[in-house]
Amino acid sequence: MSDTIKSWRHIQQRYNLIGSKCTTCGDVFFPSRVICPNCRRKGNIEPFQFSGKGKIHSFSVIRSPSDDFKKVAPYAVAIIELEEGAKLTSQLVDCDVDDLEIGDPVELVFRKIREDGEDGVISYGYKFKVIK
Repeated sequence: MSDTIKSWRHIQQRYNLIGSKCTTCGDVFFPSRVICPNCRRKGNIEPFQFSGKGKIHSFSVIRSPSDDFKKVAPYAVAIIELEEGAKLTSQLVDCDVDDLEIGDPVELVFRKIREDGEDGVISYGYKFKVIK
């Protein structure tokens, strides 16, 4: 399967924060799960779209990055606790890394991750932006 076909097939997951929810116990998961770890086979899993809003649960500021990330250093990577309860890891963008605090509100944004040549495929991904 070509990269273009894979890209189109996964476009909804790429541009929306979609996880899953167990309708039996109500727990939400990101990334999606096929089986609820609480209910096991008794659980009923369905797709769930998160609001994209949350808060910083924990974070780390990277000041000595690998060669691939030297242009963006220093940058912050955080564990985000979404309003719905799931937690995920993401880079924080559009913020002063020295002003970050645990509990700061954040929202989902999309940023270009890479471009494959001048006429190639541009890849986007989700990041979180601090709202102050």
